[in-house]
Amino acid sequence: MPKRRWVVGVSSLLGAAACSKDPRLGPLLPPCTASANAINLDTAAYLAIDPAADSGCVTFAANPSVVDSIEYLLVPQSAAGTFGDSAPFQLQTVTLAAAPPLVQAVIPSSSPRVAAVQFDGYLRHLARSGAAGVAALARSAAAPAPTPAAPQPAGPPSPGSLRRFTVCANLTCSKFQAVTARVSTVGTHIAIYVDTLAPKPGLDSADLDTLKQVFDSRLYSLATATFGAVSDIDANSVVIVLMTGVVNKLVSAATCQSAGFIAGFFYSPDLEVTAPASISNHGEVFYSIVADSAGTLSCRHSRTQVKRILPGTFVHELQHMINYGQHVLVRAGQAEEGWLDEGLSKYVEELAGRSYLPGDTATFLQYVNNNVYDAQQYLRAPGNSPLLIEFDQGTLAEVGASWLFVRYLVDQYGDSLPGKLDQTPLNGAVNVATQTGQDYTTIITRWALANWVSDLPGFTAPPELKYTSWHFRAEYGSYPLVPSTSAGSAVDVSGWLRSGSGVYHRAFQGPSAPAFTLSFRSSPSALLPLAVVARLNVIRIR
Repeated sequence: MPKRRWVVGVSSLLGAAACSKDPRLGPLLPPCTASANAINLDTAAYLAIDPAADSGCVTFAANPSVVDSIEYLLVPQSAAGTFGDSAPFQLQTVTLAAAPPLVQAVIPSSSPRVAAVQFDGYLRHLARSGAAGVAALARSAAAPAPTPAAPQPAGPPSPGSLRRFTVCANLTCSKFQAVTARVSTVGTHIAIYVDTLAPKPGLDSADLDTLKQVFDSRLYSLATATFGAVSDIDANSVVIVLMTGVVNKLVSAATCQSAGFIAGFFYSPDLEVTAPASISNHGEVFYSIVADSAGTLSCRHSRTQVKRILPGTFVHELQHMINYGQHVLVRAGQAEEGWLDEGLSKYVEELAGRSYLPGDTATFLQYVNNNVYDAQQYLRAPGNSPLLIEFDQGTLAEVGASWLFVRYLVDQYGDSLPGKLDQTPLNGAVNVATQTGQDYTTIITRWALANWVSDLPGFTAPPELKYTSWHFRAEYGSYPLVPSTSAGSAVDVSGWLRSGSGVYHRAFQGPSAPAFTLSFRSSPSALLPLAVVARLNVIRIR
């Protein structure tokens, strides 16, 4: 998950500007001056301004009213369609008035789900590495001694039958463990195996039948109707749910307390037909924890907890499985980029929760609470977290951004979009633009504005700047996105542009206030790098 980026301090850029410069930043520029083509927007009108069009200079017209003030929302943003692009920026009034700048607050957060996010990111990275990554893993991993594999008959397994599996046994899958498991229950689409060494007492037959019913009748049907068919490379007609203590032991009891645990996962080498049996079960398998109320394997997991958390984890990982199969097996493409793949999995968690409405609000909340929390982490400081990442990097804010963006896409382009995004060899921003028929830069800049104006009190947002399925201000006691504020004559905002994300600022222009000009650059004398696709999004609030 961690991804190294080239980083240089803003102060060092400014200090070096007089004698040397990064050639990627273009020629040295003179200071901005007022432009004859000043911006003059009606209320709710908006623009996405390319700073390269006028040397990073943007002029706002004088306020003609002698009574009313004007408010603008300014969002400097990277609209890059590739991950890993970032750059420092400065958004400043050319001649600053004597007023202290207000800096966007950064609120640190932590959560006991970090381990799960990081492991999920490792698995998405492994999926994108394809056959080469699987081959490298096979060469380096410590795997159990090979034994002749028992032939598996076509069709679903029989209840009570035993099978030997090979299971990833640490967070980098550099170690594997052999597991013998027994078929507990079989449905139309799901077969649940339980590790013969699972702690006793575990889930009883009624518990397992209940899980099978939820997985089989509700979640499998919902996921395949939304995203497309699950592959069946082992010709058994079912997705195997393997409940094993090896998953519990992926984290220690101490790590479980500080960073959380892994409830379950999909492992893409299982669908690589060329992968050796030492690291692949060559079939569709969802791996999950077992109940362990005494904490003999890691931290304690009661029967009640396991039954509560596994449905959301299963449907999340089933989307990853479908996405991989549709991209790689059916269409011979590359696995989807992590940000979009994760956003779709978070979306189907929400969709599963909504399937219980209107009657069962409690179950709905079990499925969506994490999404709403993760979105809160992103909205607290959106400029700190990129949307576009190759694979998860260990922060819930990035996961929150992925869900928010996919949720916005579905609200704007319809319920059929998630299936189109899965059933294609295309990836990332190109996939989004192709399936929506809309320029990606337009989509991403509108999304940035929607995060503030969608349900802004006293403001009627244009329909393309709205979430239609959520009123987020009603979900939070205090809306987490808090832009910095200043007069238009005193804008002074700086930070980093990170792929897909932006920084939020409210600029006010009093009655009869004169025009003001902003400089949106990497430094006072250098343009922003073209690779970050910088945009200054402006919408007039009043």
